[in-house]
Amino acid sequence: MTGATMDDLRDLYQEVILDHGKNPRNFRHPEDSNREARGDNPMCGDKVTVYLKVTPDGIVEDAAFEGRGCAISTASASMMTELVAGRTEAEVKALFERFHEMCTKDDHEHVHGGGVDGEALERLQVLAGVRQFPMRVKCATLAWHTLDAALAGGAKASTE
Repeated sequence: MTGATMDDLRDLYQEVILDHGKNPRNFRHPEDSNREARGDNPMCGDKVTVYLKVTPDGIVEDAAFEGRGCAISTASASMMTELVAGRTEAEVKALFERFHEMCTKDDHEHVHGGGVDGEALERLQVLAGVRQFPMRVKCATLAWHTLDAALAGGAKASTE
């Protein structure tokens, strides 16, 4: 890619993050949720509660969140709730693992595929730039660690 194209892509990613940060999707506490966990990033004060409605056969029927945090933390939680609804618990866990790799490993280290929806990973690519800023990785992954705790039946998650 040329320098101008990379700048355009970076601007687009910035727009997506700011839009989700200012207008978070699924920012609510569903009355019929049956799993939840609270997440905390003590380094920056971000806090999130993730609510899930999981069917008896393991489908995440609804995902929502509440909390406060920076634009990256809020955008990540917003995008996560959009992407996990309608998936099996196994698919959600696989998506979490690939997203975590995307945020923490160099491009050449990513494990591609593995039964993960490529379109979902592509949408999450806007947050992959955080790997250049280790403190921001925790902002981007807080909601996902909290989601993982909620699926496992845990009450709390922390980025520490």
